[in-house]
Amino acid sequence: MVSSVYIHIPFCEKICHYCDFTKFFYEEKMADDYLVALENEITTNISKPKQKMKTIFVGGGTPTALNNQQLTKLVKMIHNYFDVAEVEEYTFEANPGDLTKEKITILKEYGVNRISMGVQVFDDDMLEQLGRLHRIKDVYQNVNDLINAGITNISIDLMYSLPNQTISNFEQTLREALQFNLPHYSAYSLQIEPKTIFYQRYKKGTLTKPPEEIEADMYEILRAEMNQNGNLQYEISNFAKPGFESKHNLTYWNNDYYYGFGAGSHGYLPGERIINIRPFPTYVEEANKSGKPILHVEKIGRKEQIEEEMFLGLRKSEGVSISRFEQKYNQKLESLYGQELEKLQHRGWIEYNHQFVKLTEVGKPFGNEVFQSFLLDKEI
Repeated sequence: MVSSVYIHIPFCEKICHYCDFTKFFYEEKMADDYLVALENEITTNISKPKQKMKTIFVGGGTPTALNNQQLTKLVKMIHNYFDVAEVEEYTFEANPGDLTKEKITILKEYGVNRISMGVQVFDDDMLEQLGRLHRIKDVYQNVNDLINAGITNISIDLMYSLPNQTISNFEQTLREALQFNLPHYSAYSLQIEPKTIFYQRYKKGTLTKPPEEIEADMYEILRAEMNQNGNLQYEISNFAKPGFESKHNLTYWNNDYYYGFGAGSHGYLPGERIINIRPFPTYVEEANKSGKPILHVEKIGRKEQIEEEMFLGLRKSEGVSISRFEQKYNQKLESLYGQELEKLQHRGWIEYNHQFVKLTEVGKPFGNEVFQSFLLDKEI
């Protein structure tokens, strides 16, 4: 059963220097055309109006880059196709600075109950170096406006291991982020991705990241500070007050099914992973013509599904539930991975009992090696 939906809004007022997501400079006419195409894609793939969903996540790009009329059209569209009244978690990504009081009112009116803000760092100079448009004051303004409007389930994204970022810089960002006492925080180390401004500078030798040991220290400081402030780590990059873990992101890590709509989005349905076309004109043309703007369908057999169950589940602090695994696949975990489990436990990298398999503190830095141990060498 598909119980989550991701909707991609690819527009930004400015392209950040590190971003490799599907995104385009916001232009009113482009956004109008995109919303028409998006609705046609949703209409074609959703079997009935007011479909029940557990979670809805609208990401980007920057969904709040849309103007008020476009934002209203989008939330009305979502309201028409999905039973918003029954949704447990309805998240919009937002950029500090373009989340006006009017836009907050529109989101609240149409059932949005969670906001995820891309803050990245509490340092105006560093924000400029990242290519961000917002400044620290915008974060304070937006958090205040959201709380006054009654949207208190707020998450902010942070980044570390940034060019010219020292440990003391990062500690200052953490201090400032934590004084908001929000229910959820995500934090990611900078990855220098191809086709980004940072990648071009990196190749030219004009941009460097802090050394790996500094990055590792930042991560340990992050974990300690979050824990000390009552934000428990429930996934490698995510921290929450108990009960405020992102239900939508847990859909991914639990290897559950979800729809993906919009340019460059990914969906995961029984037996297949669907990847949508990224370029704007091609997406709009195909979504309007067929309602299926698909670039690629990857078949997911039982072998791949089990491997992904382990890779994704081990990202969570609680790990992989053995009873859930055996119920889902009608197979004993030990019969597939007995030797691997024994070997990894002997190394001290996993904790393994009759309830869960999970990474230990010692094993977390070796996560990729652990994940590779769960690749199967034959179809099952």
